Amino acid sequence: MGSMAKQDIRKLTLNQLEEFFVSKGDKKFRAKQVYEWLWHKSLKNFDDMTNISKETREMLKDNFAINHIMVDLMQHSSDGTIKNAVKLYDSKIVESVLIPTSKRITACVSSQVGCSLDCNFCATARLKRMRNLNPDEIYDQVVAIKDEAEIYFKRPLTNIVFMGMGEPLLNYNNVIEAIDKITSPEGLGMAPRRITLSTVGIPKMIKKMADDGVRFNLAISLHSAINETRSRLMPINNVNPIEDLADSLKYWYEKTKRKVTYEYVIWEGINDDEAHARALAKFCKIIPSKVNIIQYNPIDEGEFRQASQEAVEMYVRILENQGIIAKVRKSRGQDIDAACGQLANKNEVAELED
Repeated sequence: MGSMAKQDIRKLTLNQLEEFFVSKGDKKFRAKQVYEWLWHKSLKNFDDMTNISKETREMLKDNFAINHIMVDLMQHSSDGTIKNAVKLYDSKIVESVLIPTSKRITACVSSQVGCSLDCNFCATARLKRMRNLNPDEIYDQVVAIKDEAEIYFKRPLTNIVFMGMGEPLLNYNNVIEAIDKITSPEGLGMAPRRITLSTVGIPKMIKKMADDGVRFNLAISLHSAINETRSRLMPINNVNPIEDLADSLKYWYEKTKRKVTYEYVIWEGINDDEAHARALAKFCKIIPSKVNIIQYNPIDEGEFRQASQEAVEMYVRILENQGIIAKVRKSRGQDIDAACGQLANKNEVAELED
């Protein structure tokens, strides 16, 4: 039986693993040993479970597979950023990024293979959405970057952002399960406040997160608070307009009392005027929030061009005059296409463009 035909052992809960061992006439506690190897120690091979007998390891190999990711290609940027091309068990590729600064090391992880949202400024949108990532595949991306942080920087991983390929809220259950594992003492034990989920803003799913009592941070990829402009940039705004997004964010804050971050790119001739800046300032007053103004990273020679420094300064001035925190974020990893909006398997992009 090939490994593709075997069940991935990490799909089993601890209780299910206990039931398996009992059904095989083994001790119930064996499940906890295996579970620790799989999650807390992120083991990739049954043979390395040193406190388990060879007979038991062979039984596990006969019944299960560990569909672990593999870092297929690692690229190092001149600014220290590391981009991983991650090969999944079915040979599909996603990308994840290690972003180092003086104070933190952040893992930027993907939640889907490709994306279905067609945001016009984003390279990932050019890839068709092939499938959702499983919880273990999300978890493994974080573990790989955690290991790289310790190897290359001698520092621990401090933050995780769901800002890679895909829309996390369209893979809700798997993303939430992955975060539960990442924050669990049986997993990586990271604090939820160190995790940020970034979404284009799907109102019904934002309300669901609030109802589910999530404890991580929320960021909205906004880019315009004017419907006409936002729909031009992000077609999903046609079915989830600004008014519906605002309603869901009010609900989010009422339930969680957690402020939101708006991610915002300013493009020349698109949203670089005072009307757009003032619309953003007004939108920011709906609930407590802050704005990250992100440098645009071109994906081709098309219509989207980074706005002037004067336009950026105008935005900051208008926002700060309204008492809104606004930070200008310099992109990292541009020379290896690892910056915001640039993540895409280049070979796949080329195939789709041919």
